[in-house]
Amino acid sequence: MGKKETVELLVEGGKAAAGPAVGSTLGPLQINIGNVLAQINEKTKDFKGMKVPVKLIIDVETKNFEIVLGTPPASELIKGEIGIEKGAGDHKKVKGGVIALEQLVKVAQMKSSNLIANNLKSAVKMMVGSCVSLGVLVDGKEAKEVMREIEEGKHDKIINNKITEVPADKKEMLSKLAKEIEAKRKQVAKDKESAAAAAAATPAAGPTPAKAGPAKAPAKK
Repeated sequence: MGKKETVELLVEGGKAAAGPAVGSTLGPLQINIGNVLAQINEKTKDFKGMKVPVKLIIDVETKNFEIVLGTPPASELIKGEIGIEKGAGDHKKVKGGVIALEQLVKVAQMKSSNLIANNLKSAVKMMVGSCVSLGVLVDGKEAKEVMREIEEGKHDKIINNKITEVPADKKEMLSKLAKEIEAKRKQVAKDKESAAAAAAATPAAGPTPAKAGPAKAPAKK
């Protein structure tokens, strides 16, 4: 058995490309980079728009390789689940989006093998914690509030029964709220652009000219 070399990469699902980072990492190993990337993209195509950790195990002598996929970070799975590209920068002004608790149970199950959690309830709490960082509402509430409710046992039925299907009435309510959040996000972005344009159009204030003092009378000879 030949010597094994392990390379870890973080790629966009289905869109791994031969950039400088990949070239500098795989180039010295003298393997077919195009073939490697093609296989990585095939394996990660279901994670479109997400960052996916990939472990590449290469036989240094034969140049044969094995691709082992990791699970995308929780934040990436949450964003993918609700169809947003990024979270909220300023949580007080606008939210990043909204997700159902049932969807977080689904994400927690997807991440369970990579989490240091004793049970599904702990894993779900970790997912709710990611929503806090992203500024994403859970069931239309602040994520911190839902965290407290989970600790109090108010959502044990959903979590213990591993319910991942969102009820129709909740789905409708969250869909309406998501549209309101998106409209506000666009308005905030528009306001920022307008403010930046106004600032650029305003000439910079120069030094205040000195005031002329009273004219002096000519000196008497």
